[in-house]
Amino acid sequence: MNYIERERNIIEKTLKPNTRQSLKDDFANLGIKRGDILLVHSSLSQLGWTVGGPVSVIDALLDVIGKKGTLIMPTFSAGNTDPSEWQNPPVPKSWWSVIREHTPAFHVDKTPTRGVGIIPETFRKYAGVIRSNHPDSSFCAWGEQAKFITKDHSLDSDLGEGSPLARIYELDGKVLLLGVGHSSNTSIHLAEFRSDYKEKYYKTQGSSILVNNKRQWVQWEELNVITDDFEDLGHDFETKMAIVIKKVGLADARLFSQRHLVDFAIDWIRKNRTQKLD
Repeated sequence: MNYIERERNIIEKTLKPNTRQSLKDDFANLGIKRGDILLVHSSLSQLGWTVGGPVSVIDALLDVIGKKGTLIMPTFSAGNTDPSEWQNPPVPKSWWSVIREHTPAFHVDKTPTRGVGIIPETFRKYAGVIRSNHPDSSFCAWGEQAKFITKDHSLDSDLGEGSPLARIYELDGKVLLLGVGHSSNTSIHLAEFRSDYKEKYYKTQGSSILVNNKRQWVQWEELNVITDDFEDLGHDFETKMAIVIKKVGLADARLFSQRHLVDFAIDWIRKNRTQKLD
């Protein structure tokens, strides 16, 4: 399906266009408040047709949390990872060495996102937004806690203790799933780092980065994260915590405490991963 066909489908299912004001009202009704520290995972197409597209969504979120709030989004750049790991789509093995040798070094301003949607890709270019310096798993943040959340992003604990996710946990921030499910809920990865389960292991990853102002392909060991059971985990979390799903535009939206989710997920992973520790 090409871009025109996708947009036609969105128009056909939309009775009334979303606007910055209508989205602001929906976000407030969902429970987002001034001063919130808010990690957002999103799908613009699920909202229905939106006047101003991603800009209106971001501006509405900033309107609601205000100057004392902090807005965070994942700005992952999967194109700067080891090509031997690529599956969607894979590339020929004969290309791997070329990719490793010629991929541009990660740059917080220049490197585009991949696989996280148009809203984070737009957000990273906003004035005042800070991007963490991780070549694969960076996050962008705006607001009062942006510097604290994005500083010193650990290379080998990309979604663990040295990551923005851990700092959001420390600050007792919230997660907004906007038109996406728990398979996109990166905070569960923090629980993986904090859990013990038999199939837990670390693998070699690589990226192109600047070392002493020179481009280098650097390798490190990182956790092999698993997402296959995230939807089941998320369903059980929502049931236990009585999470109320509301609409933002046409999208299902879920708002909850990241700390509550991570604490629940640690226990759930230990009990439910297929092969438990002896």
